[in-house]
Amino acid sequence: MQRVVILGGTGFVGRALCEQLVARHGAGGPRLVVPSRRRERGKHLFVLPSVDVIQASVQDDAALARLLQGADAVVNLIAILHGTPDEFERAHVNLPQRLAQACAKAGVQRLIHVSALGVPDDPAQAPSHYLRSKAQGEQALRTAQAAGLQLTVLRPSVIFGAHDRFLNLFARLQSVAPVVPLAAADARFQPVWVEDVAAALIRCLEDPGTIGQTYELFGPEILTLADLVRLAGRASGRARPVIPVPPVVGRLQAAVLRLLPGEPPLTADNLRSMEVPNVATGRLPGLAQLGVQAASVLSVAPRYLGPAGAGVAEQLNAWRASAGR
Repeated sequence: MQRVVILGGTGFVGRALCEQLVARHGAGGPRLVVPSRRRERGKHLFVLPSVDVIQASVQDDAALARLLQGADAVVNLIAILHGTPDEFERAHVNLPQRLAQACAKAGVQRLIHVSALGVPDDPAQAPSHYLRSKAQGEQALRTAQAAGLQLTVLRPSVIFGAHDRFLNLFARLQSVAPVVPLAAADARFQPVWVEDVAAALIRCLEDPGTIGQTYELFGPEILTLADLVRLAGRASGRARPVIPVPPVVGRLQAAVLRLLPGEPPLTADNLRSMEVPNVATGRLPGLAQLGVQAASVLSVAPRYLGPAGAGVAEQLNAWRASAGR
């Protein structure tokens, strides 16, 4: 491969993927093209020798066509957790549809699409706009697969890592709140390390045997949301009592948080998504089949949430090197 286009490459997973690909291949590896509406968002990638951060909107058909010219593969990481039904539709359904069409016109056959664990095969079975739109996006790509697109779908559980907005958020909340009232406290997750997700993506890029497959990406532990909040508190040295609240209070909490400025930490749609266990079904291959040994959130999270978290990048880089990533 000489040219790989990474949509959503300036984000959390994209950063880990670009870093691992450059570490693996050096400056002589494939050119990694990372579009962003605001190029400055990708400044953390500027130092990587084979990464080109380009100011472009993938919602513009002409810009998308230009990005795909000469590409050998595309990785789609674009997703949103919060939004209106129209915003979910645009990000998770319309974009995959347009991407498949653009790939066909540009002669790009290979596409790796990151979806989510808990996405049903039938969109009608999804309890939330998030899961329903994710399922519809997968459907659109499988239609294109039948027409010749070389598709691989990855379904990760909640992804954690040094730059996550998940455990870090819970750690910050416990630094200012005396207690944590928690909706959906019993919701179940199987958290997967961002470095393992990046390693899986690389394996899919390099191994033609992954074409046509769907993989579930998950870690070794099944934990409730309350377990994870407590883990974030302990690891950061800011542990606060976690108080589960009933569903009606959780919905009220989500409604109030939505009125605050900025991106809300919890929405009613999130609560509906958490009605579906975010754990492996056991019906699909996983990280092991991709040659990746899943790391434990119990061992990794304290490395970046704890008092020594300022040196986490160096610690994790050393860990990646020792693991051959």
